[in-house]
Amino acid sequence: MPKLKTRKGMAKRIRVTRNGKLVRAHAWKSHLLEKKSAVRKRAFRSATGVDRADAKEVRRSLGI
Repeated sequence: MPKLKTRKGMAKRIRVTRNGKLVRAHAWKSHLLEKKSAVRKRAFRSATGVDRADAKEVRRSLGI
């Protein structure tokens, strides 16, 4: 059986913590920022976890 290849696009966007949790950046902070409030833009800075519904497929894409 050949090795699984890592999906590089996924690997650049998601990192795995020491405990095995998947962490990603928030979306919607790239453009059209004038209309978004400062509080909302600040909240986009913090990382968030990958949803449990998507975690299985993300792990498989990362080769975990």
